[in-house]
Amino acid sequence: MTVETAEDTRSRLLATALTLFSTHGVGGTSLQMIADELGVTKAAVYYHFKTKDQITEAVAAPALQELIERMAEAGAQRTRGAQIDHALSGFVDIVVRYRSLIALFNSDPGIMRAIDRSLDGVENLAARMRALLVGPDAELAAALTANVTLAGIALAGGAPEQADLDDDVLREHLIDIGRRLLGRPKRRARSVAPRDGGQPSRAADTTT
Repeated sequence: MTVETAEDTRSRLLATALTLFSTHGVGGTSLQMIADELGVTKAAVYYHFKTKDQITEAVAAPALQELIERMAEAGAQRTRGAQIDHALSGFVDIVVRYRSLIALFNSDPGIMRAIDRSLDGVENLAARMRALLVGPDAELAAALTANVTLAGIALAGGAPEQADLDDDVLREHLIDIGRRLLGRPKRRARSVAPRDGGQPSRAADTTT
């Protein structure tokens, strides 16, 4: 019989919390509800997290950490075009990978508060992302375009009607939409040799 480790329990707890948050909202979910859904005592939940705020922050933490890392990678690119493309693709990857969390982020202020507590403010994070996409001293029109791009991608990617859409299909569409909004060149199609010896397929390539 496999014995569940403390890390396994913590992972299950966070997954359960996210499901309950998505159904009832952060404010409508209690520690007791999480314990009941897990089939453990409330004391077992307290072993991992002392408050619901800590759980909310932990639910959001992986996506936030990955976003920060992708922004750092984008900032290290040598050209502005490469910075923009890396930042955009990284943001889209995160939106697609964490769809349930993004949907909650779009609709529940409890997640926004968790991000504020975890970082130095949502606006600071958004400003860093805008700077990567349109530059730190962008004119108003460019800054608004960056805001619309980021908000639109998050809203579309986390929308319930897209929940069953294939990850690769959603990612491709969101990146193409983002590139159009930001005025980036169209991606070239390049031939990719198939592994089975069949006809070459076409894949998107990014121009700089």
